[in-house]
Amino acid sequence: MRSHPHRPAALVAGAVPLALALLATGCEASTTPTATDASFSSVRFTLGARGDIQVAGTSRTAVTRAGDRTVTGGRAYPFDRPPGKLLVVLRHWPSPSGQRAARDAVRLLPPPEDAAIESAYLVDTGDWALAELDGHPVQWLRRDTIRVDATKAGAVGRTHLTLSGPRGRRPLPDGRACEGVDPAVNRYVVLPEVESGAAVPEVLARLRERCLDVQYVSMPGGGPRGTVRSIEIPVAGHTAPVAELPPTDGSRAQGRLLPGDKILTDPSRPTRVVVIH
Repeated sequence: MRSHPHRPAALVAGAVPLALALLATGCEASTTPTATDASFSSVRFTLGARGDIQVAGTSRTAVTRAGDRTVTGGRAYPFDRPPGKLLVVLRHWPSPSGQRAARDAVRLLPPPEDAAIESAYLVDTGDWALAELDGHPVQWLRRDTIRVDATKAGAVGRTHLTLSGPRGRRPLPDGRACEGVDPAVNRYVVLPEVESGAAVPEVLARLRERCLDVQYVSMPGGGPRGTVRSIEIPVAGHTAPVAELPPTDGSRAQGRLLPGDKILTDPSRPTRVVVIH
């Protein structure tokens, strides 16, 4: 898994055993024990499609605001992440006001002229922390970045990201395979196989092999809770903004991209992993 000072990778998952299996098999791993720091317990971020971010938990004093930035076209803002910190980036729409607030009370999605906001937080976890999205374990993180997109949460939907730990010793992923990847340059990748209802670690391992940054979305779906509903990989250019997997049908109608196809990706736009909550 690659880590870059401006665009580190971010990830998400299924059950804890599968998450640990990912760390052991998705990337090369070292079994060297890591130190345990009992000072960090847990912190929970709660937000809606229009922001209203709340931070709670016994370790909320370990959280520091890192700013808000307007983003367009699905692009990610390159927040700085100081060494030793975990960066949490939460994407949402601007908060409504006045008449707009009343009019938007029943609106599921904001009008297209709105630009999304990314709110960033630095968390001093000390060591490994387990990230959970709406109660489902997603990934062990340390000195890394995790991005969550709530722009599709709907008018009353809420998204919860919980960081907790440390809990014993965790293997350290080896990101050497992605060290030479330039996060500012478009590059070709081969689309992976993805099945709706697949365990997040299985899908995440395929994305990590391709050195793709990830942004998580939690939405209702027709499969088991905590599994992947779909992924959207950004395509460079304007004719095909994303490659959505799995395909909605098995044909190549209307130029639909399928697993095994090679695409030119836009690294300024994270890959969206939609998880069923």
